[in-house]
Amino acid sequence: MVFSSLTFLCLFLPAFLLAYLAIPKLRTVTLVVFSLLFYAFGEPVWVLALLFSSVVDYVNGLIIEKFPSPRVKKLALASSLIINLGMLASFKYSGFVIENINALFGLSIAAPGFSLPLGISFYTFQTLSYTIDVYRGEIKPQRSFLAFLSYVTMFPQLVAGPIVRYADIEQALTRRRVTLEGFSRGAARFAVGLGKKVLLANPAGEAASVLFAGSRMTVLGSWLGIVFFAFQIYFDFSGYSDMAIGLGGMIGFDFKENFRYPYTADSVADFWRRWHISLTTFFRDYVYIPLGGNRRRQALNLVIVWLLTGLWHGASWNFIIWGGYYCVVLLAEKFLLKSILSRVPGVLRRACSLFMVLIGWAIFYFTDISRLGGFFISAFGGARLYDFRVTSVFFTNIFLLAVLIIASTPLPSRLAARLRARFPVAEPIGIALLMISCFTMLVGQTYNPFLYFRF
Repeated sequence: MVFSSLTFLCLFLPAFLLAYLAIPKLRTVTLVVFSLLFYAFGEPVWVLALLFSSVVDYVNGLIIEKFPSPRVKKLALASSLIINLGMLASFKYSGFVIENINALFGLSIAAPGFSLPLGISFYTFQTLSYTIDVYRGEIKPQRSFLAFLSYVTMFPQLVAGPIVRYADIEQALTRRRVTLEGFSRGAARFAVGLGKKVLLANPAGEAASVLFAGSRMTVLGSWLGIVFFAFQIYFDFSGYSDMAIGLGGMIGFDFKENFRYPYTADSVADFWRRWHISLTTFFRDYVYIPLGGNRRRQALNLVIVWLLTGLWHGASWNFIIWGGYYCVVLLAEKFLLKSILSRVPGVLRRACSLFMVLIGWAIFYFTDISRLGGFFISAFGGARLYDFRVTSVFFTNIFLLAVLIIASTPLPSRLAARLRARFPVAEPIGIALLMISCFTMLVGQTYNPFLYFRF
């Protein structure tokens, strides 16, 4: 079930909010029950994996606190790491490994036939961060299994993040207040996220699909297609994060921001400080810094982090190449181009950064390596300049493209803040019109994917 579906908006969400607000003493129970129902809607069998992971980390957290022996603490931490990462590797990467072994050695080992549990990459990292933080002494373990289960299974951010640290919502798990102000602010944020997804991401994705359909691409078609995909994945994922943050606010939780206008970044490093912030901070705090960070073997640490980041996104060679690509770009920025970039005008730095990001999105988009090679051949002059399909898509979507560009900057939020200050009634009217527009689009829309569900 996706947030931008009529099933969620018209049935699940109203039923949840009614039950959650009507019985304050049972809010944690209500949250857990509805979260498990939400997850089971798409993958009933994998609820067991989610519950198993929760039990493992809950028990290991208590063991780490109860036993003073460093050996026991390390065993508990190792248990959490091995079990959680073992599950993630088995479900997500076993087929990829077997396929490559078969190709390399000419074997015919049968690949596993199970599907990937929804959100396993997100909730695995979330529970691991809890156990590691308990081991480090940064947080106390949660003694109530129900409260801990609500942390792991919380449906607003369960299947696609943001990755929420236990420390950030520890107090709210057992003592939270639902206020009219918090609810209205959360509802407005949810509406904005829904608008990003339905009104911007979906049309951009449709345009990209048309331009990338078939095997023959043109120069301008390749670039226009990847521009539309860049906007699709941004508004798709940031819209989902907005909806998650908004839902959290409606029920008394305060989730951290996950995006800060990444396409306005003036370097690739700055882009990754603004894009999927919860993931980049996870790798920084739990991989990069423990490896030595900037203190020793900095280049090697970056290589490891970015190869892992690529693998986290998917079991495919293009994601490994994508991680390697960003590793090379970031190393070049840090060690070779730093002094040069500091003297380049800001507009040019932003343009160069955006170009590098678009190259990265091309690697990300094409899971088929031969199609990826075809894209680069056509994009850099190995094809016709354009054809009728390109001109048709461009002129049909020229207004959409202008809106996408403006909406990816801080300008709309600044304008909204000024309108809100001068005309307080403008916000509820705007939110109402936004929701009406979203529902109108959803009723007749057949293209409504969510890209990050596959991770």
